[in-house]
Amino acid sequence: MRSLPYFCRGKVIHGFGRGSKDLGIPTANFPESVVDGLPADINTGIYYGWARVGNGDVHKMVMSIGWNPYYKNRKKSMETHVIHTFKEDFYGQILSVAMIGYIRPEKGFASLDELISAVRSDIEEAKTKLDLPEHLKLKEDNFFKTSRSTTADQIMNGHRL
Repeated sequence: MRSLPYFCRGKVIHGFGRGSKDLGIPTANFPESVVDGLPADINTGIYYGWARVGNGDVHKMVMSIGWNPYYKNRKKSMETHVIHTFKEDFYGQILSVAMIGYIRPEKGFASLDELISAVRSDIEEAKTKLDLPEHLKLKEDNFFKTSRSTTADQIMNGHRL
């Protein structure tokens, strides 16, 4: 995928409410405008990279892009699991992500337990890959150092719009 790394940001919206409830793995969802802005060569599937909520610290993340075949979604989504424990929800805050690599295509699962196991495996793979020196350097990218006045729509893939 030529578009990787891919940088994007948007306001966290309410999703399907399944990440925390069904999976025990909370996710932050991007609005349709961010999903619709993805380059054509960003395939559906599971990605890993870095994420920052608001003006907070940069953390490892894993992201699902697609239709979530287990749930048979009708709308394509981008669901980010920031690998960090937050004290409270952050709906309405700006989520900035750098998608660095691809783990696997999205697929259907026979059971919820199978899905949870796959997501946990994806998280562990992301943690390991993000410790590589070539990935650690992107944690310090200028994209994550933008000022407090930056809005969700001002920067997409590292370029001012």
